[in-house]
Amino acid sequence: MFSDELAALLPQVLTSWQVLVVTVVLVLYMFLINYVARTYHRPRFVSRSKPQKKEKKKKAAPVRVSEDEDSNEALGLEEE
Repeated sequence: MFSDELAALLPQVLTSWQVLVVTVVLVLYMFLINYVARTYHRPRFVSRSKPQKKEKKKKAAPVRVSEDEDSNEALGLEEE
């Protein structure tokens, strides 16, 4: 199935430093991902059925100026 040259080349490739470094890095990465996945916890009680509504603040009533007052008096201005 394999030729003799390929059978001799395969151990050399698997034991090269590049392949060994990449393998070690991948194993460490998988350990890191598993550690983070185990330590991450979602909040237990989350109400997804009805979102909470924030109370609206009442706006202040606008100040009304009566029509019989002069606009200058309402603003506190004096005529010269």
